[in-house]
Amino acid sequence: MRVAVTGTPGTGKTTATERVETDLDVVHLNDEIRERDLYTEVDEARDSLVADVNAIREFLDGRDDVLVESHLAHYVDADVCIVLRCQPAVLEERLTERGEPEPKAVENAESEALDVILAEAVDAFGEDSVYEIDTTDRTPEEVAREIEAVLAGDRDPSAGDVDFTDYL
Repeated sequence: MRVAVTGTPGTGKTTATERVETDLDVVHLNDEIRERDLYTEVDEARDSLVADVNAIREFLDGRDDVLVESHLAHYVDADVCIVLRCQPAVLEERLTERGEPEPKAVENAESEALDVILAEAVDAFGEDSVYEIDTTDRTPEEVAREIEAVLAGDRDPSAGDVDFTDYL
């Protein structure tokens, strides 16, 4: 089984997946992108790397029984896509607290309100393979249990259940 855990930066992907009890190999894709030079350039204005999606896919090629975690995970081939969501004002606060510049935090909060990653995930996987988890008022352990429920088949697909458009 290949699982993608994705979401806007700050939704809790890394923290939750570190707590998931699974036999799957957990890959923190952002670390791999940096360590293995899986990027094409550095975006100085955004202080970020521009990921090389083809190189990422080659890196993951042939790896089964893997859970890939990243805001880019919905770009990799997987059987299931889990999208972590967070109320945009809370997300903006999380990002600011971890040192992100305010414009970047605001941009990510607006992207979350507009369902950008969810829409991309549904486009890539179809509604029947996408599961949303609202992390706003949940501990990382609670989010990990929700991810485990998806992995165990104990949760129905839920694309479109979370709505943060009131933030706009």
